Amino acid sequence: MDNKPAKRAYLEAILRSARTVFSSKDAALMWNENNVATINDRLKKYVKTGKLIRVHQGFYAKDENYDRMELASKIYTPSYISFETVLTREGINFQYYGNIFIASYLNREIEANGQKISYVRMKNYVLSNAVGIEHRNDVAWATKERAFLDRLYVTKEYHFDNLNPLDWDKVFEIVPIYNNKRLEKKVKEYYTNFVNKK
Repeated sequence: MDNKPAKRAYLEAILRSARTVFSSKDAALMWNENNVATINDRLKKYVKTGKLIRVHQGFYAKDENYDRMELASKIYTPSYISFETVLTREGINFQYYGNIFIASYLNREIEANGQKISYVRMKNYVLSNAVGIEHRNDVAWATKERAFLDRLYVTKEYHFDNLNPLDWDKVFEIVPIYNNKRLEKKVKEYYTNFVNKK
């Protein structure tokens, strides 16, 4: 028996999905379809008729109100939102950045539908460690403490505007995952300076 949806149900399967962004692979699973040409033709038709929008090669959205963080975290996986994107939202950095910063397995700058995305390479054992990672609406986010450590891990000297929001117990709990003596030393310096300023 064929489990594929009826013709009109293809689009409905996408529109009913909780995702705001999906790949052609996601569509293949939703439609129980293995033929790549069929999937791509159908998606192209939906884009052409304005029922979907193409936001990046192989990625589509229901409309312009899609979650840009969701798109950024789907293009290269595994990955999670971190660095300045989290630090600015949490009040640790005051400067606004238009880019979305993501921890990933490669260094790459891309533009997707007008949004600049910066992928920052992390070692696999760091990237795959879930300590200090939260999931919100299917998107993985670093906590402020993890984002702080991520930035120090990849950048030897860095100025943070405000360390007050950090929970230092959590910082010291996460730091061993990096297996990096330089980072451990640097974190202690930041902590000592922070405590002395209080």
